[in-house]
Amino acid sequence: MADQAYVDQLANELCARHTALVATLETDLAGHRQRLAIVVRFIHNEAIAHDIRAALARDLQLPEPTE
Repeated sequence: MADQAYVDQLANELCARHTALVATLETDLAGHRQRLAIVVRFIHNEAIAHDIRAALARDLQLPEPTE
């Protein structure tokens, strides 16, 4: 396994050489996090039938809601 100093060095080089790429990836990741938050709110919304929420969680390989 690579040591942390090596990983940090590679990360710094990536940021320095590909600033636009890193910015795009950060934007994409933020969008993914927003969509995941919406899905999690849906899964835990008790106003929606439990079987529907549980099936969605299973399909997305997320923890199932409790009854």
